[in-house]
Amino acid sequence: MTAGEMRIGVPRVSVVLAVRDGDRFLGEAMDSVEGQDYRDLELIVVDDGSTDGTRALAKARGGAIYVRQEHGGIASARNRGIGLARGELIAFMSHDDLWEPQKLRVQVGLLDGDLGLDLVVTRMRLFLEPGCARPAGSRREWFERDQEGWVPETMLARRAAFEAVGLFDPTYVVGEDTDWFARARDAGLRSAVVPEALVRKRVHDRNASAEGGAKSHLLLRALKASLERKRAIGPGQ
Repeated sequence: MTAGEMRIGVPRVSVVLAVRDGDRFLGEAMDSVEGQDYRDLELIVVDDGSTDGTRALAKARGGAIYVRQEHGGIASARNRGIGLARGELIAFMSHDDLWEPQKLRVQVGLLDGDLGLDLVVTRMRLFLEPGCARPAGSRREWFERDQEGWVPETMLARRAAFEAVGLFDPTYVVGEDTDWFARARDAGLRSAVVPEALVRKRVHDRNASAEGGAKSHLLLRALKASLERKRAIGPGQ
């Protein structure tokens, strides 16, 4: 579906915001999405079994679609949001991250300018939440310069990308995004990187990714699966 073929009343972009026990930062994340200078969007908040004030906060905000599910993990929540999305372009937000106001406008422009592109990511900048210590094993320079953001929060993808690659694998507790991007590369999807840092990723004492060291075997599993797919295709194909 092209921009000229959009159905009346159907948003062009669907933003899936997955959250679990995120009332501490959720309001800021929703403000960040709703403050975009690209307005043809819908915001879908998928509550993955929160037990704090997430439900009340999300439902009190007019304009957002709210759905709750039993706790199934980040991949399951994102997949639920994709299933509810009406837009031809799909973006992802986490409850503790922030977007620059021009993020979606810049990405939509790139996708409209090259119909062969399947997805666009931006660069990102990490920032440490005041009062929180820098995680063990992290480097100071990670917080001093931006980097390419191969994470869902930086991505705007065509719906067709998920039809080609599939959804996020819910068997990954962490690393589901590493697995998905590996599958996208192996499937030959075309991507572009915005040279600006349009996403700010908050590092704090409850980041889900802080458990990554204990679950590094899941990241190795994603890489192993990618190698196996390449072997199945064979050289030169």
